Amino acid sequence: MLETGCKGHAEDYVTEENAAKSMGSGDLMVFATPAMIALVEMACWTSVADGLEEGQSTVGTALEVNHVSATPLGVKVWCDSELTQIDGRKLTFAVKVYDEAGLIGEGSHQRFIIDKERFLAKAEKKAEAKKEEV
Repeated sequence: MLETGCKGHAEDYVTEENAAKSMGSGDLMVFATPAMIALVEMACWTSVADGLEEGQSTVGTALEVNHVSATPLGVKVWCDSELTQIDGRKLTFAVKVYDEAGLIGEGSHQRFIIDKERFLAKAEKKAEAKKEEV
C-alpha cells in the first residue's frame, strides 16, 4: 500500500551518452536535461513499484523541473524523490537532483497508476489503426 513520505533514489554518472551534445538537447558535453528527466522518473517509479498491486505500474504524466547547474563528464549525479500526495491514481513527487558539488535541479513530477494490460492494449489500438490507414 502506498503512503505519502515514500522516498526514492536513482543515480548515474555523466557520460558522453547522456551529455547534451549526444542527446540533441544542446551542443555542450554536460549532463543533458533529458537525462536528468529520465533520472527523476527512475527515482519516482522505482520508489513506488513495490507498493503497487500485481499487474499495475505507473506512467509519468507531468514534470516541472528547473535545471539550475551544469555537470561535466565523469561526475556522479543522483535524484532523491519523495511521494508528497496521493489523489486516487495520481501520485505527486517532490524531486531534487544533485551532483558532487550540490543541487543541480529540483521540481515536481506526477505519475498515474495504470493497469499494464489495459494500458498496453489501448496503445496497441493506435498501432492497429495506423496499419489500417496504410
